[in-house]
Amino acid sequence: MTGSGSARAGGGGAGSGLNWTAVSALAGSIAAVVALFAYLMPPTPAPPSTVVSSPSPPPSSPDRGTTQPSPPPEPSTSPPPTRTRPTPLPEVRSAGCDEAAAALTAYRRDAGTSSSGQAAAAQQTYRDLMGAALDAEGAVGAKIRRLASEFQELGFRLTGMTGGDPNQVIADINTDVTEFNRLCAFG
Repeated sequence: MTGSGSARAGGGGAGSGLNWTAVSALAGSIAAVVALFAYLMPPTPAPPSTVVSSPSPPPSSPDRGTTQPSPPPEPSTSPPPTRTRPTPLPEVRSAGCDEAAAALTAYRRDAGTSSSGQAAAAQQTYRDLMGAALDAEGAVGAKIRRLASEFQELGFRLTGMTGGDPNQVIADINTDVTEFNRLCAFG
Protein backbone atom coordinates (compact mmCIF):
# COMPACT_ATOMS: atom_id res chain seq x y z
CA MET A 1 0.00 0.00 0.00
CA THR A 2 2.84 2.41 0.63
CA GLY A 3 4.23 1.88 -2.85
CA SER A 4 1.06 2.89 -4.66
CA GLY A 5 0.37 5.83 -2.32
CA SER A 6 3.70 7.50 -3.08
CA ALA A 7 3.06 7.34 -6.84
CA ARG A 8 -0.20 9.24 -6.46
CA ALA A 9 1.20 11.85 -4.10
CA GLY A 10 3.74 13.01 -6.69
CA GLY A 11 1.00 13.87 -9.17
CA GLY A 12 2.93 12.27 -12.00
CA GLY A 13 1.37 8.84 -11.72
CA ALA A 14 -0.88 7.19 -14.22
CA GLY A 15 -4.01 8.22 -12.35
CA SER A 16 -3.42 12.02 -12.27
CA GLY A 17 -5.26 12.65 -15.54
CA LEU A 18 -3.35 15.82 -16.65
CA ASN A 19 -0.45 15.84 -19.04
CA TRP A 20 1.61 18.70 -17.60
CA THR A 21 3.98 18.77 -20.56
CA ALA A 22 1.06 19.45 -22.89
CA VAL A 23 -0.38 22.07 -20.51
CA SER A 24 3.01 23.83 -20.40
CA ALA A 25 3.32 23.80 -24.20
CA LEU A 26 -0.23 25.13 -24.55
CA ALA A 27 0.47 27.95 -22.07
CA GLY A 28 3.62 28.88 -23.99
CA SER A 29 1.69 28.95 -27.27
CA ILE A 30 -1.02 31.16 -25.77
CA ALA A 31 1.61 33.53 -24.40
CA ALA A 32 3.22 33.75 -27.84
CA VAL A 33 -0.13 34.55 -29.49
CA VAL A 34 -0.90 37.23 -26.90
CA ALA A 35 2.54 38.77 -27.43
CA LEU A 36 1.98 38.73 -31.19
CA PHE A 37 -1.37 40.50 -30.84
CA ALA A 38 0.16 43.07 -28.50
CA TYR A 39 2.92 43.71 -31.01
CA LEU A 40 0.59 44.02 -34.00
CA MET A 41 -2.08 46.16 -32.35
CA PRO A 42 -1.57 49.87 -32.97
CA PRO A 43 -0.98 51.83 -29.80
CA THR A 44 -3.92 53.77 -28.52
CA PRO A 45 -3.36 57.44 -29.20
CA ALA A 46 -3.09 59.70 -26.22
CA PRO A 47 -6.00 62.08 -25.90
CA PRO A 48 -5.12 65.53 -27.16
CA SER A 49 -4.06 67.85 -24.43
CA THR A 50 -6.50 70.69 -24.17
CA VAL A 51 -6.91 73.33 -21.57
CA VAL A 52 -10.34 73.12 -20.06
CA SER A 53 -11.46 75.91 -17.84
CA SER A 54 -13.91 74.95 -15.17
CA PRO A 55 -17.18 76.86 -15.41
CA SER A 56 -17.78 79.31 -12.64
CA PRO A 57 -20.62 78.36 -10.30
CA PRO A 58 -23.83 80.28 -10.85
CA PRO A 59 -24.15 83.21 -8.54
CA SER A 60 -26.32 82.40 -5.59
CA SER A 61 -29.14 84.77 -5.07
CA PRO A 62 -31.83 84.68 -2.44
CA ASP A 63 -34.49 85.41 -5.02
CA ARG A 64 -34.99 82.49 -7.40
CA GLY A 65 -37.41 84.34 -9.60
CA THR A 66 -34.84 86.71 -11.06
CA THR A 67 -32.13 85.43 -13.32
CA GLN A 68 -28.89 87.17 -13.90
CA PRO A 69 -27.06 86.86 -17.20
CA SER A 70 -23.94 84.74 -16.97
CA PRO A 71 -20.67 86.47 -17.74
CA PRO A 72 -19.24 85.85 -21.21
CA PRO A 73 -16.57 83.14 -21.40
CA GLU A 74 -12.98 84.30 -21.05
CA PRO A 75 -11.05 84.63 -24.28
CA SER A 76 -8.35 82.08 -24.98
CA THR A 77 -5.00 83.12 -23.58
CA SER A 78 -2.90 80.96 -25.90
CA PRO A 79 -1.08 82.99 -28.54
CA PRO A 80 -1.91 82.31 -32.18
CA PRO A 81 0.52 80.00 -33.92
CA THR A 82 3.32 81.81 -35.65
CA ARG A 83 5.32 80.72 -38.63
CA THR A 84 8.97 80.31 -37.95
CA ARG A 85 11.65 80.46 -40.53
CA PRO A 86 13.69 77.31 -40.84
CA THR A 87 17.16 77.77 -39.48
CA PRO A 88 19.89 77.15 -42.01
CA LEU A 89 21.93 74.04 -41.46
CA PRO A 90 25.48 74.61 -40.29
CA GLU A 91 28.03 74.53 -43.05
CA VAL A 92 29.82 71.22 -43.23
CA ARG A 93 33.54 71.63 -43.58
CA SER A 94 35.86 69.17 -45.20
CA ALA A 95 37.43 66.55 -42.96
CA GLY A 96 40.54 67.85 -41.25
CA CYS A 97 39.61 71.54 -41.35
CA ASP A 98 38.62 71.91 -37.71
CA GLU A 99 41.56 69.84 -36.42
CA ALA A 100 44.06 71.79 -38.54
CA ALA A 101 42.53 75.11 -37.48
CA ALA A 102 42.88 74.06 -33.83
CA ALA A 103 46.54 73.18 -34.41
CA LEU A 104 47.22 76.57 -36.01
CA THR A 105 45.46 78.37 -33.16
CA ALA A 106 47.50 76.42 -30.61
CA TYR A 107 50.71 77.45 -32.37
CA ARG A 108 49.81 81.13 -32.22
CA ARG A 109 48.91 80.75 -28.55
CA ASP A 110 51.91 78.66 -27.46
CA ALA A 111 54.81 79.86 -29.63
CA GLY A 112 56.05 82.63 -27.36
CA THR A 113 58.99 84.85 -28.24
CA SER A 114 62.04 82.62 -27.73
CA SER A 115 63.48 80.46 -30.51
CA SER A 116 63.26 77.31 -28.42
CA GLY A 117 59.60 77.98 -27.54
CA GLN A 118 58.75 78.66 -31.16
CA ALA A 119 60.62 75.52 -32.27
CA ALA A 120 58.78 73.36 -29.74
CA ALA A 121 55.44 74.85 -30.77
CA ALA A 122 56.30 74.32 -34.46
CA GLN A 123 57.11 70.64 -33.86
CA GLN A 124 53.86 70.14 -31.94
CA THR A 125 51.92 71.88 -34.71
CA TYR A 126 53.63 69.62 -37.26
CA ARG A 127 52.44 66.52 -35.34
CA ASP A 128 48.91 67.91 -34.93
CA LEU A 129 48.66 68.82 -38.62
CA MET A 130 49.84 65.36 -39.67
CA GLY A 131 47.06 63.90 -37.53
CA ALA A 132 44.54 66.24 -39.15
CA ALA A 133 45.81 65.30 -42.62
CA LEU A 134 44.94 61.63 -42.02
CA ASP A 135 41.21 62.34 -42.50
CA ALA A 136 41.55 65.17 -44.99
CA GLU A 137 41.13 64.62 -48.72
CA GLY A 138 41.64 66.54 -51.93
CA ALA A 139 42.88 70.11 -51.93
CA VAL A 140 42.28 70.50 -48.20
CA GLY A 141 44.37 67.42 -47.42
CA ALA A 142 47.17 68.61 -49.69
CA LYS A 143 47.16 72.06 -48.07
CA ILE A 144 47.26 70.59 -44.55
CA ARG A 145 50.18 68.30 -45.49
CA ARG A 146 52.02 71.27 -47.02
CA LEU A 147 51.48 73.30 -43.83
CA ALA A 148 52.73 70.36 -41.77
CA SER A 149 55.95 70.14 -43.77
CA GLU A 150 56.43 73.91 -43.47
CA PHE A 151 56.05 73.75 -39.68
CA GLN A 152 58.54 70.88 -39.59
CA GLU A 153 60.99 72.97 -41.62
CA LEU A 154 60.38 75.95 -39.33
CA GLY A 155 61.20 73.81 -36.30
CA PHE A 156 64.40 72.59 -37.98
CA ARG A 157 65.51 76.13 -38.84
CA LEU A 158 64.70 77.49 -35.37
CA THR A 159 66.76 74.75 -33.66
CA GLY A 160 69.66 75.10 -36.11
CA MET A 161 69.30 71.62 -37.59
CA THR A 162 69.17 73.18 -41.05
CA GLY A 163 70.37 76.51 -42.27
CA GLY A 164 68.20 79.22 -43.67
CA ASP A 165 66.05 82.07 -42.57
CA PRO A 166 63.04 81.05 -40.45
CA ASN A 167 61.22 84.22 -41.61
CA GLN A 168 61.14 82.83 -45.16
CA VAL A 169 59.28 79.73 -43.90
CA ILE A 170 56.96 81.92 -41.81
CA ALA A 171 56.05 83.92 -44.97
CA ASP A 172 55.26 80.65 -46.78
CA ILE A 173 53.18 79.49 -43.80
CA ASN A 174 51.19 82.73 -43.75
CA THR A 175 50.45 82.41 -47.49
CA ASP A 176 49.33 78.80 -47.07
CA VAL A 177 47.23 79.58 -43.98
CA THR A 178 45.33 82.17 -46.03
CA GLU A 179 44.67 79.57 -48.73
CA PHE A 180 43.72 76.99 -46.09
CA ASN A 181 41.18 79.41 -44.56
CA ARG A 182 39.67 79.96 -48.00
CA LEU A 183 39.41 76.21 -48.70
CA CYS A 184 37.80 75.50 -45.32
CA ALA A 185 35.56 78.57 -45.43
CA PHE A 186 36.99 80.12 -42.28
CA GLY A 187 36.44 83.85 -42.10
